[in-house]
Amino acid sequence: MSKDKNPMRVKITAQIYKDEKCFGPGIALLLEKVEEKRSLRCAAADIKMSYSKAWTIIRRAEKELGFALLDSKIGGKSGGGATLTEEAKKLLCDFRTYERELNDFAKEKFVECLGWID
Repeated sequence: MSKDKNPMRVKITAQIYKDEKCFGPGIALLLEKVEEKRSLRCAAADIKMSYSKAWTIIRRAEKELGFALLDSKIGGKSGGGATLTEEAKKLLCDFRTYERELNDFAKEKFVECLGWID
């Protein structure tokens, strides 16, 4: 076994499906950015995504999941904005926990089964 500066590693990507893909790392990142920026438009711009694509992804996920992800306010004098619904906050938190635990398990299994290739 070599003591390479950059040893082999594994990363598992989780995606949730119903009829179509409805949740995964991409939408999780988008929701985290909405939480940070308080705006879907700003969140989309921050991750180099068009606003229309962001809305398409949100609407598809909401349809598949059966609940709203965003509470949106239309612009005006005080400006618009978006925040996550309580359901979206819970889903995001649970998904990130699931991802972390899945990857911890994958790392253990990688070393156990394929550790010889690093």
